[in-house]
Amino acid sequence: IAFIKYWGNQDNALRIPQNGSISMNLDGLLTRTTVTFRDDLNRDELELNGQAASDDARQRVSRILDLVRAQAGRQGYAQVTSANNFPTGAGIASSAAAFAALSLAASRAIGLNLDEKALSRLARRGSGSASRSVPTGFVEWFPGSTDEDSFAASFAPPDFWDLVDCIAVVESGHKPVGSSQGHTLAPTSPLQNRRVEDASRRLALCRQAILAHDFEAFASVVELDSNMMHGVMMTSTPPLFYWEPASVAVMKAIAAWRRNGIPVCYTLDAGPNVHAICLSSAAQMVQEKLSQIPGVQSVLRAVPGTGAHLERPGESVS
Repeated sequence: IAFIKYWGNQDNALRIPQNGSISMNLDGLLTRTTVTFRDDLNRDELELNGQAASDDARQRVSRILDLVRAQAGRQGYAQVTSANNFPTGAGIASSAAAFAALSLAASRAIGLNLDEKALSRLARRGSGSASRSVPTGFVEWFPGSTDEDSFAASFAPPDFWDLVDCIAVVESGHKPVGSSQGHTLAPTSPLQNRRVEDASRRLALCRQAILAHDFEAFASVVELDSNMMHGVMMTSTPPLFYWEPASVAVMKAIAAWRRNGIPVCYTLDAGPNVHAICLSSAAQMVQEKLSQIPGVQSVLRAVPGTGAHLERPGESVS
């Protein structure tokens, strides 16, 4: 989950962002991906959550596999199976998890042993946010300006701060406008340039707040950044309205809870579901309160976690 958001590219093809970002990997919410290169295939095959994926999704995966094949100097198509234990395409970073997993699984399956920076760069080509899902714990993505210098790195391990992400799921279906398309609309908003210009300040505030365990400073900048990104979305041409009535109800409730002393704040990615970030001491209370808000279908819960890693060397990654 991003605390300082990525929205808008310098280069859409390479997915080089206009501004840097900071995120936290989540333990318990995962994508498990297996890649097998086979001689009997006449094209790459993709199974997603137990079903044959759309041709668009398959082609997006093939573009990463093409990069892997080129680096390895090998031919041959791959069978890819991938499954999430959380809603796909609903603003809970399913693409980020999927392409981080794919990049590690595919590169190992074909015989490459890429370091973390190279994996982050590779994952970025599939989904920009995936670059942040390769390193572990609390992560910063340096925007750079070329393929070589746009990558992410960890600045604190998962156990550095006892945060919990309680995700209020208000819509589990696939969002109508995906993030890739949304990024191309960002320049049409009159707010985007100002958001990007201010990004370095917000990055510094967020990084400092995390390193100091300063929840009030953290909450202030995280909510501001989320609101700014969605402001850009709503003022793009055409406008993107990801919030649902229940999303707004949850955000208002969280703001009220914090005024009453509960250490919790909100952030939303490109979707309607609300991430309530809180201290672990308040997590059970926050989860119970969220579940009582009309329109909240379920509440997922995750703590800071590791990045992409192998489960069965050479075959799969979660």
